[in-house]
Amino acid sequence: MLNHIRPALTFVVAMTALTGLAYPLAISGIAQAVMPGKANGSLIERDGAVIGSALIGQNFTSDRYFWPRPSATGPEPYNAAASSGSNVGTTSAKLKERVTADVARLTETDIAQPVPADAVTTSGSGLDPHVSPAFAEAQVARVAQARGLDPSAVASLVARQTEIPTFGVIGQARVNVLELNLALDAL
Repeated sequence: MLNHIRPALTFVVAMTALTGLAYPLAISGIAQAVMPGKANGSLIERDGAVIGSALIGQNFTSDRYFWPRPSATGPEPYNAAASSGSNVGTTSAKLKERVTADVARLTETDIAQPVPADAVTTSGSGLDPHVSPAFAEAQVARVAQARGLDPSAVASLVARQTEIPTFGVIGQARVNVLELNLALDAL
């Protein structure tokens, strides 16, 4: 019996050391050497302080800023520790109620109609930092008015901040809300 247990335990310890320690440390080391910004969470700094990540949305609520899409994390929006979808389906009365209320709220703020879908739907993780160009463009008039800026200057900023699909075909055009708002502050 000991002849069978000893090799099995040796194998478990060796594989744990290899796949649980050596491999993750090697990959982390390679990532730090090749792309340290991404390996450290794509952090965005301003005046030497970390203010966010390009990978996790933030809850902007002021009229002076572009708003993100709704977040499914709770109780606080964009809480990375609570990342998850809402798991409500398209036939859910709860989802219909929330979307209807969000459309009404956005309509009251003079968001251009029709309201883009990502303005009232959450992402799968609840943390998506991007909005569609259509949702960003729908907010231009509100942001320009709140800041006393020319709407064409704000629209031009949105166009410059719009990211194209990866390799021109993977994904959709998108606008990172944090980066857009930082560029807006720099105007």
